[in-house]
Amino acid sequence: MKFVPLTFLATLLAGAFALSSSAASETFVIDTDRAHASIAFRIKHLGFSWLTGRFDDFNGTFTFDAKKPENSTVKVEIDTKSVNTNHAERDKHLRGKDFLNVSKYPTATFESTGVKLNGDAATITGKLTLHGVTKEIEIAAKPVGGGEDPWGGYRQGFTGITQLALKDFGIDYDLGPASQVVDMTLDIEGIRQ
Repeated sequence: MKFVPLTFLATLLAGAFALSSSAASETFVIDTDRAHASIAFRIKHLGFSWLTGRFDDFNGTFTFDAKKPENSTVKVEIDTKSVNTNHAERDKHLRGKDFLNVSKYPTATFESTGVKLNGDAATITGKLTLHGVTKEIEIAAKPVGGGEDPWGGYRQGFTGITQLALKDFGIDYDLGPASQVVDMTLDIEGIRQ
């Protein structure tokens, strides 16, 4: 799995394509108050279908440098207790020692270490800490849009995808050979500060 609490995360990239500012670097806060951002995941169930879920509680910021987008940064923190698959018993199991072990690891974090532009897309590299393990992951990001909002602010949005191998983060509960990798989708909207 190449997560994204943090999730997370490529918003700074999206700005690379739409922001035109005289400022060297701008800071955005991810808009979780109005549910304009989501960190969702899916994993195969026995190879027959997809089990889907999300993390309901997370926060983060990103900076964007319009002249040097490679200097942009992103940080996200996820409350692992907020995992939600719309099934109470399964969510209880996911919070337990077999998976997220939220009593020991109540948060997951992502902090970028680099950004590379690839045409109208970008690759964000960073350190994901999940289940007490820190690994470098990559998030493929694309802009959704940006501009002034109805409340006098400026927003920027992106979508990002990545994959995480459960065993890379010390989660070795046997779900079968078809269920070793989790797909993550990050839809993020940031408010310029």
